[in-house]
Amino acid sequence: MLLVSFAAGGHTRYKAAVIRVSGLTKRYGAHTAVSDVSFQVGEHEVVGFLGPNGAGKSTTLRILAGFLGPTSGQVSVAGHDVVDDSFEARRAIGYMPEGVPLYPEMRVVEYLRFRAALKQVPRARRAAYVDEAMSKAGVIDSANKPIGHLSRGYRQRVGLADAIVAKPPVVVLDEPTAGLDPNQIRSARALVRELGREHTVVVSTHILSEVEACATRVLLIHRGKLVAQGPTDEIRTLSGAGAVEITVSGDATAAERALRGVDGVAGVARSGSPAELPRLVATFADGLPTDARAGATEACVAALVAAGLGVREVRPAGGSLEEVFASLTRDAQTGEGGA
Repeated sequence: MLLVSFAAGGHTRYKAAVIRVSGLTKRYGAHTAVSDVSFQVGEHEVVGFLGPNGAGKSTTLRILAGFLGPTSGQVSVAGHDVVDDSFEARRAIGYMPEGVPLYPEMRVVEYLRFRAALKQVPRARRAAYVDEAMSKAGVIDSANKPIGHLSRGYRQRVGLADAIVAKPPVVVLDEPTAGLDPNQIRSARALVRELGREHTVVVSTHILSEVEACATRVLLIHRGKLVAQGPTDEIRTLSGAGAVEITVSGDATAAERALRGVDGVAGVARSGSPAELPRLVATFADGLPTDARAGATEACVAALVAAGLGVREVRPAGGSLEEVFASLTRDAQTGEGGA
């Protein structure tokens, strides 16, 4: 199994790393839940941690949040090792587990003040922090309602307010939209994007559309192994054979002819309306490795220029994350796959 990772200048593209995971492994007896996982998350990034049920997402996040210890490897949050400096690492994280546990008999504001006290928010700031968390999570109108009287969606929001009430630099959300209706899901996605302005956010989900809607970078895990990581737009280019869309100035027929003559290009199709500049989608041959696709893209541009055509734009024309996930998890199961 090979890890697909997008890099620039030989170094993976990260902002200043707030989360560092290196060689993380977690075993339960003979079962390995997480195997040699390494990644970093930069300041104010919103990262989607993607994988099917049982892939190792929740185990990784529980280790990150200090609920579990690793079998081997190193994990640090805001510069604090989760084993050697566990207390400070946990102070730096707001964690919302799947199926967030709440006290149904408590009113929302009472519960959040209780949680703020446990997280050692100074008494003088506690009320303001709670009000701000309720406002961001959209539950301030339900502040005095018993949690047990709230809908599933509002209980999820209370859990989210709990995660951010101490203003941690890192917020980890495990399946934050599980069980929500479509309107609640849209609201939750918008809130996650908003949180990225002030926090580093890791969102774990097995729902591919969640990642596409709110994350700028993807970590894709399968059977305990990280099989791909990179910006969301670039991860999409891994699906199927891969393709690029090229906008040209000049004759579309001549452009199509030039692209068909490029090694590695399996097909060419026109895109867009006749009133626009010609856009052509060049589809790469099935099984063409990622590095060869980059060379084929350069060859496409060279062929168009040699044909006397202007190249206005070149961009990935990959499929959805669903196609990427299906391709990479199939490769991981068979031991085949891309670079």
